[in-house]
Formats: sequence, C-alpha cells, structure tokens
Amino acid sequence: MTGKSRLIENGDTKVDFKAPKDPVVKRDSFFVMLEKVIEASPRNEGKPSQEVYLDGERLKSIARLVGGVSDEEILTLLDDCKGFRKLVHSIGLVIKTGNENTGWINFVVHNYGKRSKYETGTLLRIPCPTDGTEMQVELEDFEWSQDDDVPGKFAFEFDQPGGLATATIKFYLHDDYKVPEITLDPPVPFGSEGYQAMIRKSLLSKGNNHRLKAAIEKAERGEDVTIAYIGGSITQGAGAKPIHTHSYAYQSYLRFREMFGKDNGKNVHFIKAGVGGTPSELGMIRYERDILRDGEVAPDIVIVEFAVNDAGDETEGICYESLCLKILSSENKPAVILLFSVFENDWNLQDRLSPVGAHYELPMVSVKEAVVEQFRLTREEGNIITKRQFFYDIYHPTNDGHTVMGDCLAYLFSETKKSSKDRVDIEIDKTPVIGNGYKDVQLLDRKDNTINARINIGSFRETDVDLQMVEMDANPFVTPQFPNNWMHTAVSGNESFKMTINSKSLILVFKDSGSSEFGTAEIYVDGKLKITADPHEVNWTHCNAGIVYQENVCREHQVEIKMASNHEDKCFTILGFGYTL
Repeated sequence: MTGKSRLIENGDTKVDFKAPKDPVVKRDSFFVMLEKVIEASPRNEGKPSQEVYLDGERLKSIARLVGGVSDEEILTLLDDCKGFRKLVHSIGLVIKTGNENTGWINFVVHNYGKRSKYETGTLLRIPCPTDGTEMQVELEDFEWSQDDDVPGKFAFEFDQPGGLATATIKFYLHDDYKVPEITLDPPVPFGSEGYQAMIRKSLLSKGNNHRLKAAIEKAERGEDVTIAYIGGSITQGAGAKPIHTHSYAYQSYLRFREMFGKDNGKNVHFIKAGVGGTPSELGMIRYERDILRDGEVAPDIVIVEFAVNDAGDETEGICYESLCLKILSSENKPAVILLFSVFENDWNLQDRLSPVGAHYELPMVSVKEAVVEQFRLTREEGNIITKRQFFYDIYHPTNDGHTVMGDCLAYLFSETKKSSKDRVDIEIDKTPVIGNGYKDVQLLDRKDNTINARINIGSFRETDVDLQMVEMDANPFVTPQFPNNWMHTAVSGNESFKMTINSKSLILVFKDSGSSEFGTAEIYVDGKLKITADPHEVNWTHCNAGIVYQENVCREHQVEIKMASNHEDKCFTILGFGYTL
C-alpha cells in the first residue's frame, strides 16, 4: 500500500498519515496473525470489533506459536513497550473481506499505561484497506506516550456487527535482529485415517452408557431431545468464526442430530451456556438459569467443560463435582459428559477432574489426549494438525480446532450407539471423591430471592448495565450476564448493603472491571471481615465468584457489604449470590 493519505487517531489527536512506500530494505519479519478469520462482535461501547490481547506473556507466546520465534533475546524485548520499539521497525497488515463495498477497517494499537493501565498509554486507530493489499505502519511515524508500559492489545473495528474478514499481522524488525522464516502448514487432512486415529485417542472413557443410550434412543424415536453445554470461553465459542455456528458445541450438536434426529433433526434442540473467564464455581450457580431456563428446559445430555477454567477454583474440585451431581440428580436423569479442553501450553486440569468422571462412571472426552502428542511430530512423523492450526490464540481453538473438538464428541456418540446399553444406571448417592457441598446451590439476585432473605440495599441501589456479554445458544447476538444486580456508584452515598440470610454457605458473585471507576468492597459476616472483593483482579468486564462462608449447618447470618476505606466514591457491582441450605 503506497502513498494514500488517511486520518489516524493517536489518542485524542488526529494525524494526517501517509502510508510509507514499499521499503527497499528487506527486513526480517515474523507473523503475529496468519490469515486468521476476524469477526465484528458487538461491544458495550464503541464499534463492533475483534481483539487480540498481548499483555502478560501473551505476545511472547503468540510470537512462539505463530511466528516460530525461539530467540530468547527477541522474545524478551516483547515484554514491554521500550523493548518492542527497539525490536519492531514496522507492522505489516493485510485485511481481506471479499466484499468490494466493505471499505475500511480500523486497526487499533493500544499500549497499556504505567499510571493507569487503560487510560494513560498510547491508543492508535489506523484505517486499513480491506482488499488484501499489505499496508506497512512504521512505528517512528507516531508519537508514543512516555507512560507506555506494555503492549496491551490489537483490535480490528468494523462498522457493523457480524462482519467477517481474514487478517494477517507481521512484525518487520530493525536491522540488528534476525529470525528464520517459518514453513507454512499444509491443510489439515480431515477425514483421513490418520485424522480418525487422532480422534479415537480422545475417548478417555465410555463410562456407563445407560443415560446417553437412553437419549440417543429417544431422539431416534422422534421424541424431543435437548443437548446442552456449560463451560467457559471455549464453550462460548471463542476463536470460532462465526462464533454461533462454528463453535465445537454447535458442530457436535449438528453431528448428534444428523446421527439420531428425525425429520432433519427437528426434534433435537440446542442450549449453549459458555461464559468466558468463569469456572465451575460460577457454573453451578447459574445452571438453573442458563441451562434449565428456570424450569422450562430439561436437558437429556449436558456436556461440562471447565478443564481449563478451574485453575483458580478455591475448592480445588468440590465445585466441579457439585455441578456434576447437581445435573445428575435432576428428575429426568440426564447424561453428563465431561469434556477436557486444552491450552496451547498443553495444560489442563484433567488429572484433578477426571477422578470425578471415573467415580460416577461418566463418559469422558479429552481433547488433550487427542492432539498434544501429535503436536510434537512433523507431518512425516504423523502430525495431523499443528498448534498454529489448532489454536486461534494461546487459549482458544480456531475453526479447525473447534472442528476437532466437535469430532471428538461425535466419536463418543458413535461409539455409544454401537455399544450395548448398560442395564443399570449409575450410582450417585455415595461418598464424593472430592466433595459435594455445593450440589444444591441456588442463585439469589435482585429478581430471584425464593428464601426471602431480608435485604436492605443501602447505597447499592443502581442497576449495572455494562455487563459481560455472551452469545448464548445458537444466537449471534449477545446476552448480558447477571442483569438483576445491585450497584454502588460514586454518587449513591455510603450506606452498606445488608442481608439477613439462613444458609450453610454463601458465595458472592461480583463484577470484575478494567475501569478505574471501580473500587474495592469489604464483606462482613456477623460483624467480622470475611473477604475483600477487588474488581481489578483480572481487569476486564466479567463475573467473579468468591466463597464468603461455608459451614456444616444452616443458620442465620448478618451479611454486610460496604466500600473499603478511600473507595467510597468508587463503583462496585454485586451481581448476585449463591447459597446452600
């Protein structure tokens, strides 16, 4: 891209920028994105966009994964903005929509600041063509904030939600730095014998098939069958484009209805309730609302996917086992399938969580068992799909990765169909392998208070509408999480939220936020400080859960929530509570 003038926003300053001519010097370079599909997802504020987060170890991991960079000196320079500008001469961008009328897509560069993470670093918006020509952005053409700390994120901003494009980002390096060229991966051989062999490795256990066979037989008779999915961002569909039709959940649902449904599968129904960045501790609280739809739905099959989200589970598996038992105890006796997804670093919590499946004889599918071993092989040695092909980023699968996950579940369905039905159902009324203390947990919020807890909202009288938004079921649009909340604002006063409740345990669900307007709250029980809730633990808008108390008997407690000292003029949102009786 040469010579075209366009208006660039640098923070609050707009700069008339002229794209540089194609450089004479051939610079070493590496990919950060390589022909990845990007999607215009709706946002609470600003244009529909696709984000690529770079902070923490993410940019280094992306450089290793996508760019094939192994030089530790180069990787270390990616730790902060000073090193980044020392290393990177320019950023090459290629965006293609296949639509001549799309026009421009904004490429956003956001460096996080030292004084205020989201507010004091450099923010650039660079309009880019969408016809597949490369545009090179030289870093020296811009004025960078003295407060820049670390590269925070790239983003692509569209004019309308739902838009799709492919994007490539390449870092061109200063002359002193050299990297080897990568070899591009051949297409994934879907359907080949090698691929099928890889998929077969995912079947960790068929388990007792009594319930799953019953659901299959019910579908084959033409009766209504509902297959539901609960989990984190991978179940939400992160990395899949479009997210609502290419997620592993939707793909495996399609496979089930093709295999067993009647009249083109009209009798097979789909529920998806994946919420990014959340563990089973939150999943068990929202199960009735998000899966059972407050009693309107009785799923026949529930896939549980929290193997990469439960690292921070303060109960180390009790919440996970409690969720499984909550589902299994339903009157209609649904089948539960445990799905173990995996991160780019080959990590998951399968060793912690699979004993739950073994204890209750549940079918278990492990994506880790399928793909990790073959990641280490060359194509000649038997590699089927590379990490670059499987992962969209260091956490989430690409469309190809979601296809693999869907095929792993479909293989379980197929093998269960072939097997004889176990005559006796599983036994769930036995000593838990980790713990079942939250099996009967229920949600309490501004709308649902079935135990008539006595609440004085104090200065938490507003309702927060800037919430985590999630694509539920097969919907392309997003649904707010925990809309029936209580919010303290800077101008609402300083009265405590007070609740009198009879319960064995109590879990607080509160909003995490990247905004500096949010502050810390203190939670007291019977006059004693129990926990301090910091809405900046992760620093992006999502739902956090923390145990306030857990006891062996149900008794009355006085719960008080108030803003911490010097945070009285900040915001804090109580999204709800989980409780057991």
